[in-house]
Amino acid sequence: MSDRAPRSVERQLPTDEARDLISLVREIAHREIAPRAAEEEDAGRFPREIFTLLSESGLLGLPYDSEYGGGDQPYEVYLQVLEELAAARLTVGLGVSVHTLACYPLAAHGNKEQRAEHLPAMLGGGLLGAYCLSEPSSGSDAASLRTRAVRADGVAARDGGAAGASGAGRGGDWVIDGTKAWITHGGVADFYTVMARTGAAGARGITAFLVPGDAAGLSAAAPEKKMGMKGSPTAQLHLDGVRVSDGRRVGEEGQGFAIALAALDSGRLGIAACAIGLAQAALDEAVGYAADRRQFGRPISDFQGLRFLLADMATQIEAGRALYLAAARLRDAGLPFAKQAAMAKLHCTDTAMQVTTDAVQILGGYGYTADFPVERYMREAKVLQIVEGTNQIQRMVIARHLAGPEGR
Repeated sequence: MSDRAPRSVERQLPTDEARDLISLVREIAHREIAPRAAEEEDAGRFPREIFTLLSESGLLGLPYDSEYGGGDQPYEVYLQVLEELAAARLTVGLGVSVHTLACYPLAAHGNKEQRAEHLPAMLGGGLLGAYCLSEPSSGSDAASLRTRAVRADGVAARDGGAAGASGAGRGGDWVIDGTKAWITHGGVADFYTVMARTGAAGARGITAFLVPGDAAGLSAAAPEKKMGMKGSPTAQLHLDGVRVSDGRRVGEEGQGFAIALAALDSGRLGIAACAIGLAQAALDEAVGYAADRRQFGRPISDFQGLRFLLADMATQIEAGRALYLAAARLRDAGLPFAKQAAMAKLHCTDTAMQVTTDAVQILGGYGYTADFPVERYMREAKVLQIVEGTNQIQRMVIARHLAGPEGR
């Protein structure tokens, strides 16, 4: 197994606080995350204790308001933290990104009372979140979701007035039924941000809810058996008469789909940063191996064909990093960034797939074995082209910004 030390990326950071933050993340990644990554991924073990440590270290709420336990960090800094975590282990970097995504609806659209009640525990109290939009029959076509939430007074009248643990039966509460699919942290999360239909068909009939992980009627199926990221549980989530108070409705009725899309714009930047972290880890491994491996009496890094391949890998990584940071700076300035977020997600995840494939090629037969991490990186990279909007969807988003919607 490779024990090669990762290279430190030279970063332009806006403040001394941000530089100290990156140093802390690198220390945690080097000491706590990377040494166990290969073994735990092979065993399919979810590192919950790492997320507890990250929460205690103030790293699970970085882009949110310190009034509610966040870190007040701009996305420019937060995303570089994600990149460092993903370079050590994608399960951790992606897990932090998903948690941040799950917190976004409440942080951006919750009222002051909701934020004060729930956000401190979500951002720095050790809780872990999941985001529930996709369903078995609605992935890319998310607006066709079927999970339904109805007012609990109607349910209470139907079942004789029985009230659930959340105080259902008071008229303002909700009962949710349905199945969500491809849920990262499904079965291990402490809270789920759930999009459910409360009105007519289409995007305007969807509302967002904050569902506690221990709610009665909430259960997770067995985790999916995946090609990569085996340590990150992905599962269907079943909601069977789950009752939540109206105080856990986030935003207005019918606003949920707009909230979901806004969350995904930011989430796609998280995926982009994780992809570049993974690609950087693969490049570092390939460069180190090429310097050590000798053929025909000299290091294989002396051969021009391989040197050009490494140069192309490094160039694509730097381009991806610049692209996601440019999008992040637009977001931090309060400017539109959805097109740039789609571009970053598209380019960075395609780069991760190409770079990890090239790293396997550079290592040759060794790259195809579990003795070196690049085979795992290659397997993990594939999912990044699929999650939070496939790369085909990203192309549709970009084209819509350039040429307008189809069928005008």
